[in-house]
Amino acid sequence: MPRVSRQQADSHRLTIKTVASRLLRERGIKGVSVAELMAAAGLTHGGFYGHFASKDALVAEACVAAFALAVERWNKRVAAAAARAAARMSLIESYLSDAARRSPGTSCPAAALAGDVAREAAEVPVRAAYVAGLEALMPILAAVQGAAQSSQRRRQALADFSTMVGGLILARATAGHGISDEFLAAARECLIAAPRRVRRRKALPAVRG
Repeated sequence: MPRVSRQQADSHRLTIKTVASRLLRERGIKGVSVAELMAAAGLTHGGFYGHFASKDALVAEACVAAFALAVERWNKRVAAAAARAAARMSLIESYLSDAARRSPGTSCPAAALAGDVAREAAEVPVRAAYVAGLEALMPILAAVQGAAQSSQRRRQALADFSTMVGGLILARATAGHGISDEFLAAARECLIAAPRRVRRRKALPAVRG
């Protein structure tokens, strides 16, 4: 049997990683086997270890790839917005959408993989990959916040993202029931109202004792 060229090997590796990135978000880390991943990639099970040292190594790389796509999408949405507030709303609305609820395999890995990553041991490489992915997203979300100081913008971004991820996870877990739509709507409304509440607090006169 002829040897696979370097170019073919690189192509196969990319295909495996791309397929894994989608299936792991759809079915969870424990929900898909190496054999299933390779079959979905159109490759033989036996060839897996020619590309990756272990399933853990593939999962980490697939996580990195999924976050890289999320960063790319977020940057495009921010660039397309006319102003900072509009960019923030674009990120929120796309994240807490019916399309995102229905398509975990192509949406943000933060929500899709949170439960699985939390159950992994600290030394498993996907833990570090997940944290690095979150740290790549946070500056984008922080940059569209209204606060003047960078530390405040980061805290606001963390609070926004906690609501976004939590709302999406709960909406997916309750899909098909009315409360699923309520979770998405309530999370959106809370995030939309947050800047207004901050502005009102700033506008209140100082209380003199």
